[in-house]
Amino acid sequence: MNDFGPVFPGGSASEIPPMVDPYRLRPQPPETVETQGDDPRVSQPIPFRRPDDEQAAASAGGVAVADPALEVGVEVPAQEQTLGPTGRPLPDLPNPRPVTTHGNARVIAMCNQKGGVGKTTTTINLGAALAEYGRKVLLVDFDPQGSLSVGLGLNPHDMEMSVYNLLLDRDTTLADVIVPTNVPGMDLLPSNIDLSAAEVQLVHEVAREQTLARVLGPAVADYDVILIDCQPSLGLLTVNALTAADGVIVPLECEYFALRGVALLKTTIDKVQERLNPKLKIDGVLGTMYDGRTLHGREVMQRLVEAWGDTVFHTVIRRTVKFSDSTVAGEPITTYAGASAGADSYRELAKEVAVRCLDV
Repeated sequence: MNDFGPVFPGGSASEIPPMVDPYRLRPQPPETVETQGDDPRVSQPIPFRRPDDEQAAASAGGVAVADPALEVGVEVPAQEQTLGPTGRPLPDLPNPRPVTTHGNARVIAMCNQKGGVGKTTTTINLGAALAEYGRKVLLVDFDPQGSLSVGLGLNPHDMEMSVYNLLLDRDTTLADVIVPTNVPGMDLLPSNIDLSAAEVQLVHEVAREQTLARVLGPAVADYDVILIDCQPSLGLLTVNALTAADGVIVPLECEYFALRGVALLKTTIDKVQERLNPKLKIDGVLGTMYDGRTLHGREVMQRLVEAWGDTVFHTVIRRTVKFSDSTVAGEPITTYAGASAGADSYRELAKEVAVRCLDV
């Protein structure tokens, strides 16, 4: 607890449930272990106990009903197979309805102070998926590393204009900097290493935290969605992105250190909401780089849902080499490998974002 409330839903960062699951420490019957060859260490996925099952057991005279997931050779009912990797029933999401006019964009910041969690990958592919559904999308590369620009095929050394010029030169307009991408309906506001100087130069500006919001103002009337790819820090550039945004999507690698580190981000979001941007809210937490074959990945996903509840997206982005291949090719996975599982995941995420955040 601090001046701005809990730093993590349900408690402080130090109160996050430990990775060791007490349930796993109890003696288990031999049926709960599934062998693979001569290796008995490969276990079945952790069963998710639901309150409905416990109530049914209580109404049956206090006799616990066996969980079908624990019984080897027992056929699991069809309704049990609809649970997604988050342990919740997967919703039947509609395709976003077509739009005839564009504008009144929702500004969403992809934010996590930990690097390598999938912010840039999510920005590119979520934007491309929303463009497939007829939305006009602007991607803002707000990271001095310029990974978003490189991931869409631009050479950062060949840029004549970037978001740096837009922030610090009042004579530069959006039209001077925005470049089209190979995805119809999706444009890019590029960046390169010059942006690193902006954080120092903006310190002496009046209302320095609102600089990005000011320059993006005209774009709100032309686009349906504006996605800001933030740098992996909680400095002035990230505060600018949060001040300009209506909502935040937190990509979170399914790894324990990433789970603990998001508490500091929640504190920063609360401060920006209280002092600079009252409309700011967390649109969702997205599990990325998920590998359901590992016990660690399943445990982290379980802890994530316990901590954040329904804020966690039902859609989970799994590990696949296609993401790396599409980055090298300089295009989204939806065009590079449109039939792949990764492309389908981001299309599902686009549906979920449309239902949660956009007027569908």
